[in-house]
Amino acid sequence: MTGPQTPSLSPSSAPSPTPSLTPGRTLVDLTAVALLLGVGVVGWWPSFAGGSYLPAALGGLVLGLGVALLCAWRRWGILVIAGLTLLVYFGFGGALALPSTTLFGVIPTGETLGGLAAGAVTSWKAMLTTVAPVAVGDGYGLVPFLAALVLTVVAASLALRLRRPAWALIPAAVHLVLVIAMGVPQPAAPIVQGVVFAVIAVAWLALRGTGASSGAAVSVAADGSRSTALRRRRLLAGGAVLAVAALAGTGAAAATTLAEPRHVFRDVVLPPFDVHEYASPLQSYRGYVKDHRKDTLFTVKGLPEGARIRIGTMDEYNGIVYDVSDKGVGSSGAFGPIRDSMSADATGSAAQLQFTMDQYAAVWVPDAGQVQKITFGGSDADALRRGAYYNESTGTAVTITKLRAGDTYTVDTTIPKSWSDKELEGQQFGSVSMPKQVPGPEKLSTLASDTVADAKTPIAQVRALVKKFSEEGFFSHGLEGEALSRAGHTEERISTLIGGEQMIGDDEQYAVAMTLAARSLGIPARVVMGFYPDKGQKGTFSANGDNLHAWVEVNFAKAGWVAFDPTPPKDKVPQDQITKPKVVPKPQVLQPPPPPQEPVDLPPTVPDQRGAQDGPNNLLGILGIVLAIGGSALLVLAILAAPFIVIGAWKAARRRKRRAAQQTADRISGGWDELTDRAVDYGARIPLGATRAEEAHTVATALTVPAVTVLADHADAQVFGPTEPTEAEVDAFWAEVDGIVAGLGKNANWRRRLRARLSLRSLLGGSRLSSGVQGLRDAASERIRRSGAGSPGIGSPGAGSPGAGAVAPGTIESSSRPRRARRSTGPASESETP
Repeated sequence: MTGPQTPSLSPSSAPSPTPSLTPGRTLVDLTAVALLLGVGVVGWWPSFAGGSYLPAALGGLVLGLGVALLCAWRRWGILVIAGLTLLVYFGFGGALALPSTTLFGVIPTGETLGGLAAGAVTSWKAMLTTVAPVAVGDGYGLVPFLAALVLTVVAASLALRLRRPAWALIPAAVHLVLVIAMGVPQPAAPIVQGVVFAVIAVAWLALRGTGASSGAAVSVAADGSRSTALRRRRLLAGGAVLAVAALAGTGAAAATTLAEPRHVFRDVVLPPFDVHEYASPLQSYRGYVKDHRKDTLFTVKGLPEGARIRIGTMDEYNGIVYDVSDKGVGSSGAFGPIRDSMSADATGSAAQLQFTMDQYAAVWVPDAGQVQKITFGGSDADALRRGAYYNESTGTAVTITKLRAGDTYTVDTTIPKSWSDKELEGQQFGSVSMPKQVPGPEKLSTLASDTVADAKTPIAQVRALVKKFSEEGFFSHGLEGEALSRAGHTEERISTLIGGEQMIGDDEQYAVAMTLAARSLGIPARVVMGFYPDKGQKGTFSANGDNLHAWVEVNFAKAGWVAFDPTPPKDKVPQDQITKPKVVPKPQVLQPPPPPQEPVDLPPTVPDQRGAQDGPNNLLGILGIVLAIGGSALLVLAILAAPFIVIGAWKAARRRKRRAAQQTADRISGGWDELTDRAVDYGARIPLGATRAEEAHTVATALTVPAVTVLADHADAQVFGPTEPTEAEVDAFWAEVDGIVAGLGKNANWRRRLRARLSLRSLLGGSRLSSGVQGLRDAASERIRRSGAGSPGIGSPGAGSPGAGAVAPGTIESSSRPRRARRSTGPASESETP
């Protein structure tokens, strides 16, 4: 006995089925997805100041294509795709994004897995809160790797599984927007990126559309010539559209490109490092000279002859202090986290310096030349490395954690060439960006103009200024027994220096005075403070207050920044100036001993925070790291498992609703619906509008469950009987349902059981989405049946024989049939009781 049948859709009017994985189409789709994602990958270049991120980003892209292809070929669902993506992330993420934590650069370790688990959550914030450019060695390669891997899996899966590839453009566009938002205000190649992305997208859609239409044309063209002509016309039209789109896109982009930089997430996220939180190094000059004149601050091994140790470079004056600036690239405020291969354009002689701190305690890291790499040692190495920043334009390094006695580090650097006046004779001043500053005293500008009036060349002007201060001035630190000389370099102090009867000061005042004079003439100049040994001194250099200096650097077109010393020699002291009186100590008089005092209760001492972190018993810190890593991993797993938890909860709620229906007959009907829904999840195809007997026959045939036919008769007898079923009969019926459902799981493998538990077929019953999906399958079945009559085909067990995989036209899954409380067991024409 058969129920009413739904007319099948004809091939011409039915929706297109999901395409099969043909080699040609698969290659085209994967190539298009790779090119679209590759356009976005290029956008990371300015953030990393080069291509150091490419192994991570391109590796994630290739792995994403592999995951999508394998899952599409095997017809695996979203759960397997997510699990395989997670496995690839932890399996290959160490070698591609965190190579420093792996064994031999490939094998992941516990540190690798912890970094990958935490980095999946924290690397995004770290990327935005770190001053660009960032380094792959610090873990920032996780961002391009993870973005490329996940979005490539999504884009390639949509392209391979859907008839319309336009859906795959969404994750590709999301990747491009993400790269722009996470990047820097200076884009890589915005016009080229946009035009290439649009051209690839249009070409791909046109090619896919041509392939689909050509297949349809073959069915109406008897000799094939008509199909060939149609394909040629479409290709020519597509090429013309691409050319017009490329020209229009280039012109529009060029016309709308603004001179101002674009705004990105980095602009609204406050970086954790601000160089203005630390006092200018020049402010501590007199303190080092007075308090550490003969004390060893630090030692340096490997310092070449003539090289200078740099503490800080100052190029912005506010009338009170000469400070580092924060005006971006080209100024002393452009600090970025230390990384390998810094100062890539440096020229000169290579050197490796070994620093050991003694009494030096400051955030400014001593270095020399143009640094390529800083490697910290000792117990604080990790904290110092994570908090260290370097400015390539000035050669200044700083760390947010103060250096202290015992800290060591190695500097791989390039010492620039020393330029003579003869070599600088034909060079003009360099064209560099200098921050605006408060001009110095007016009489200093007049002094500068008069000094260089007869100088004809740039180097002659600089030498005239040096000679003015070094030959006419006198030297004094203002210490005990020396001529009076106040510390500082305020505008008032500089006015006093040049306005008195004699110029008296030390490196601090003379370097600032010459720099202000040069800047008033438009000469690019800046102040540098540091150490250097006496001429001829070799071997290990010990820095102290006596060999601390400040000098002036002037920029020339070819030579770059060249050092000049305007300070007079130390032995050039004024003889007729009032000196600071020496303190004559009073004779000591023996005093009686003080009376004994009651002991004072001292407050508990607070241990040094850094020292506590160095102890071996820092269990709380270790526990916090473990909890952070574990929590991050659980968060990722919870996000991935959330859809499947929702599906299980939905099915459980529907079962409870059926089991708790108000009428016992409805509970019997609900039990039967629960059984058929489980059968649908396991792959049974139940005709629309069938009776329980027909549904039982379909389930028994498809899933080999003979007992279901007896249960159908039992259900009809209980629902359409003269009396309402009792509670005991309802419990017995549901027990039989649960037994049959449990048997379905026992006869299936674990993959089929998992797919059944997570299937949405029974949940989408009666929806338009379910009807549309079933229409696609019916059309595909009808097309296969008509074109492959008499030969086995995909999805059918044999030629012309309806098996478990064959679908009869006009049938639909049980999930899309209307639910009714009671059904008739008689002929199809017999109506059911509402």
